[in-house]
Amino acid sequence: IFDQVLKNLKEDGKIIIHQEKYIPAEELLPTQKLIKGMVRVHHRGFGFVAVEGSNEPDIFIPKPYMNGAIDGDTVEVLVDLSSLSEKGPEGKVNSILDRKRKQLVAIIAKITAKEALGYSSLLGERNLATLPLGDEPLEVGDRVLLDVLEWGSAKEPTKATLSRKLGHISDPTTDIGVAILEYGIREQFPEAAAEEALSFGTKVSAKDIEGREDLRETECLTIDPDTAKDFDDAISLEQLDNKYILGIHIADVSHYVRPGSALDREARIRCNSTYFPGKCIPMLPHELSDNLCSLKEGVARLTVSVFVEIGKDGNILGTRISRTVIKSQKRFTYKQAKQVLDGTLRSKHQETLQEMVKVCQLLKKKRAERGSVELYMPELVILIDQSGVPTGTEIVQYDITHQMVEEFMLLANETVAKHLAKEGKELTYRVHEEPSKESLREFAVLAEAFGHKLSYDPTPQDIQKFFAEVEGSPFAQYLATCYIRSMRLACYSADNIGHYGLSLQHYCHFTSPIRRYVDTIAHRLLFEPAYDKLTITQICTDASEKERLSAKSESSVIQLKKLRLLDQMVKEEKNRRFEAVVTRVKPFGIYFDILELMYEGFLHISDLDNDYFLFDDKKLQLVGRHHGFIYHAGDPVSVMVKRIDFIMQEATWDLVMHPTANIVNKKKRE
Repeated sequence: IFDQVLKNLKEDGKIIIHQEKYIPAEELLPTQKLIKGMVRVHHRGFGFVAVEGSNEPDIFIPKPYMNGAIDGDTVEVLVDLSSLSEKGPEGKVNSILDRKRKQLVAIIAKITAKEALGYSSLLGERNLATLPLGDEPLEVGDRVLLDVLEWGSAKEPTKATLSRKLGHISDPTTDIGVAILEYGIREQFPEAAAEEALSFGTKVSAKDIEGREDLRETECLTIDPDTAKDFDDAISLEQLDNKYILGIHIADVSHYVRPGSALDREARIRCNSTYFPGKCIPMLPHELSDNLCSLKEGVARLTVSVFVEIGKDGNILGTRISRTVIKSQKRFTYKQAKQVLDGTLRSKHQETLQEMVKVCQLLKKKRAERGSVELYMPELVILIDQSGVPTGTEIVQYDITHQMVEEFMLLANETVAKHLAKEGKELTYRVHEEPSKESLREFAVLAEAFGHKLSYDPTPQDIQKFFAEVEGSPFAQYLATCYIRSMRLACYSADNIGHYGLSLQHYCHFTSPIRRYVDTIAHRLLFEPAYDKLTITQICTDASEKERLSAKSESSVIQLKKLRLLDQMVKEEKNRRFEAVVTRVKPFGIYFDILELMYEGFLHISDLDNDYFLFDDKKLQLVGRHHGFIYHAGDPVSVMVKRIDFIMQEATWDLVMHPTANIVNKKKRE
C-alpha cells in the first residue's frame, strides 16, 4: 500500500526522487526542473532527451547519470539549468516512466549450473541479462531473443526468459536478421498494403497520364550505383543560347501512395528504407519500389519535375514545377557515365553528359561562394558473398558523376523548399544546426597536429581553405571524416532554422520518395491541401527517429562484417600489423582508426607504454612523465590484434609502434 501511495504521489507531481530519496517537489532548486521525454542513447553510453511538445534544445545526459535508461525509453529528467555545456543543458535520468522494449536480442556470454547470462549492447553499462536454463539447450555464442520479465538497475541485472534462438554468432547468415529484430525494423508488409501495391498493375495506364506534361520524347537519363534497383530520379538538360534548362524528374510516389491508404499507413510507420550490405528493407513493397515507381529505362513513368533555368554564369533565372510523365532513354551506372565522359565508352548521350558537368561546375562554384564545404570522400564498401561472409572491401570514388547528381538533387530540394515556404505551407524541413564551439576547437587542434593552422572558432570559409590545403594528401579522407563527426546531426523539423552544412536557408528532402516518407509529403504539399503544423511536427519527429534507428541498425551490421573481415585477415597472416591514426585522445586512453577498414579501436593508457601519463586538456594530448612520449590526434601508430571477441563484438589491440617523433625532454634524458 505504501509503495502504491508513493507511486501515486510521484505521478501527481507532488514528490520526486532526488539523490535516491523521495522529496517534496517544491524543494527543487530555482535552477532545477523536471522534464519528460524519450531518451536517445549514443553508442558511447551518454544520451539526449527530447523535450515533449517543445522546441527547446535536447537535454544532454552524461553517461554516469543514465540510471539504467536504454534507447527509446520515456524518462523523467532532472535538469540543472545552471549547468550548461557545449552539448546543451545537462540533466540526469530521475526515473523511467515507460519502457519501449518488451524484448531484447542478446548473445549468450556465460552459462552456469542454473542460468545463462546474455550480453546486449542496448543495456549500456549493465549489459548482461540473466535467464533461467530451460528445455532448449544453449551454448556460449548463441544469439537469442529474450522476453524481459524485470528490467535491471545499477544493482540488479535484467531478468528475462528465452523467446527463441536466432542462430550462433559464428554464422554470418544471421547478421542481418538479428539486426532487424534488435532494432525493430519492419520487414514484412501487412496484407492490405501488399494487395494495394499489386492493384496498380505493372504499367502506367493512359488514364494516369491524363493532364500531365508529356516528356516521353525528352532525353532523360538516370545515373545510379551498380546495385541500385529503385531509381528515384532522372535528369535532363536543354541548352539555349544564353542559359540552360535543367530538369530534375522525381518518381511521383504520391500518385500511388494516397493519404490514409494502407500503403500510406505502412510508409508512415517505416518512414524510410533500411540498407544492409546486400539487402534492402524497403519503405514500399517491391511492386512499387522496384517497378512501378522506379524510373526504368524505356518505360513510361509518372514523375514530378523541377525545371531550373540557369544562366551561363550559374545564376538561377527561374524555376517551374510540374506533374509529368517521362521515359528514361538510358540507365547509366556511375562507372558507365564516368567512362562515357572519359571517352572509354561510346554513347549518343556523351555531349549531354559533358554539358551536365559544366552546369555542375557552375553550381559548385555558387555553393562555394555561399560558404558550403565540399567533402567528396570515397566510400568504403564491404563486399559479401551470398552467405553473408565478407570477402573484401571496395573503394567507391566520389567522382564528377556522383558530384553532378548530388548538385542537381540539392538544387531540386532547395527549389521545392523555397516554393512551399513562399506558399506559406508547413513543411518537413531538413535542418542542420551549427556545430558546437567545443567540437570546432577539437577539430582545430586536430588540424594543428597535421601541421595546418586553423582558428579555434573557424568560419565556413576557414574550413573551405583548410580542406583545399589538404586535398590530395594521404590523410584528407580521414580529416574530412573527423570534420563530419564534429558536426551535429541533421534532422527533420517543422521550424526552418536553415542548413549549416549546405549554407542554405531553405532546404527539404524531395528527391527520394521511394525510400523516404518526408519526400512523399513534400510531393503532396506541391499539389494538394496543406497539413497543419502539429501533423508536420509529428512526421518530422518520427522520421528523424526512424532515420537514426535505421542508421544504427545498418552500422551494427557493417561493424560486425568489418570485425569478421579483420578476423579473417589475422588468421591468414599471423602477427599482421595494421597502420592506424589516432583520432581522439582522452584522459584514459586513445582512440584510433584502422585506415584500410575505417575501423575504430581503443588503447587504454596502461597499454601505451611503461609510463605514467598526464592529460593536457588544452592541447588534448597525453604526455608520459618519465619517457616523454606524447600522444595526440593525428599521430600515426602501428597496432596488432590481441584478441577478437565476437560476443562483445570488439577487438583488443597491442601497440607495436608509437609515434617516436613525439618525445619531450629527449636531450635531457640522453
